[in-house]
Amino acid sequence: MTPQTEELLYYLLWTADRLMRPTWRNLNDSFETWAWRNRLSRRLAELARRKLIERHPEPSLARIVRLTQQGRHLALGGRDPVNQWNRPWDGKWRLILFDVPEVQSRLRQQFRRVLRQFHFGHLQGSVWASPDPPERVRTLLGESDVEAKALLVIEGRPATGETDQSIVDGAWDFPLIRRRYLRYLSFLDATPPQDSRLIGWSRQENNFWQNAVGVDPLLPRALLPSEYLGFEALRRRQSILAKLARQTTIS
Repeated sequence: MTPQTEELLYYLLWTADRLMRPTWRNLNDSFETWAWRNRLSRRLAELARRKLIERHPEPSLARIVRLTQQGRHLALGGRDPVNQWNRPWDGKWRLILFDVPEVQSRLRQQFRRVLRQFHFGHLQGSVWASPDPPERVRTLLGESDVEAKALLVIEGRPATGETDQSIVDGAWDFPLIRRRYLRYLSFLDATPPQDSRLIGWSRQENNFWQNAVGVDPLLPRALLPSEYLGFEALRRRQSILAKLARQTTIS
């Protein structure tokens, strides 16, 4: 998916957060100008073909445009924070080990990229961790080109007294995650503009948000550190985008 498509889905998402069924006539002139300049009609047709949006009753900009569930998922960066936080955890850890000879350094790097892409925690060397069940681990890794025969998934609990929090602290960089959320919250402290500059502001807002949530594994709630700022960041984001959505409607 291109950055332009991601941006369009994002705009649809934050206006829909308030309006649920936004029409293009309800959006302000600066957004419409931006949309037409970027050949919106053709891009909407492509999104509809990929079942990322629905248009009713006809494929016209004057009609209602709304995101499908798949479209919302992609607009959120491919992961819904609330669903991720609320997913159940059975108290077991899955350790992912891969065995690739040093001479195959390219394949080793590929393994690491895939594991980071899916936010597995890195404990040491070729040992990675996940709180998710093995079926989900296999599903995620199956979406890549990683050779399954080089992987070993071990399920269980620590046998020498390590706490869940010590595993979390060792596998993920939560100080970095906290700093990213602090930057995002600092950005929100500035009042958004109420004119044509709003488009640029919203682009910055999305970049700051993706910069933070992109490094966050979005662990189940039971595993998150006490100083975790993801909940507050999402609450503030939903609040300010809902307010902006109201401002961009015509009463």
